[in-house]
Amino acid sequence: MASFELARFKQLPLIAILRAQRLEDIPAIVGALAQGGFYTIEVTMNSPAAVEQIRTAITSGSDQLSIGAGTVTTLEELDAAHQAGASFIVTPIVVPEIITECARRGIPIFPGAFTPSEIHTAHRLGATMVKLFPAHRLGPGYIRDIKAPLSSIPILATGGITPENIAEYAQAGAEGFGIGSPLLSREHIAAQDWHWLRDRAAQFCSAWSSAHN
Repeated sequence: MASFELARFKQLPLIAILRAQRLEDIPAIVGALAQGGFYTIEVTMNSPAAVEQIRTAITSGSDQLSIGAGTVTTLEELDAAHQAGASFIVTPIVVPEIITECARRGIPIFPGAFTPSEIHTAHRLGATMVKLFPAHRLGPGYIRDIKAPLSSIPILATGGITPENIAEYAQAGAEGFGIGSPLLSREHIAAQDWHWLRDRAAQFCSAWSSAHN
């Protein structure tokens, strides 16, 4: 497993969010995402057997993949994820003690925030990037408004990101994207349609490249 490197992430700033997947499907999901071009994957801590899922994702993925833990809301979950090998941490909300502890340990941290005050607080506490969640509730225009006074704070837009709208979010100022259900279709995963997942991942990577260039 590759450690999380911000410079590398900026080249393809897409995080695939694995939530409530079956443990036995993790190797195939990780493989399809990697074949489609993703190299940053998050396993949420509210998934069944989350710690084992993180370990499985790490052992089943290539050396190029960076596997992190999401939906971390307590220091106990942070410890469990870190011990399992997670190379970065994502939270759904601003939890000051998690942000500062990650900063102390040198673990990249993407705390979730929504209001300007939350975004600024998360950044001030040491966030690597601030996850704007749920981004689709107010859309790209909200990011554009936020970035006007807070232009130095890197934003990871999460929630409702698709290949069709990623360019609009990027143009509004989002530097990265967390992608869950629009990528990891429950229907296709239940059918074990790994070719579809590979192709869907490739669509996101292509959409980012087109928006970025």
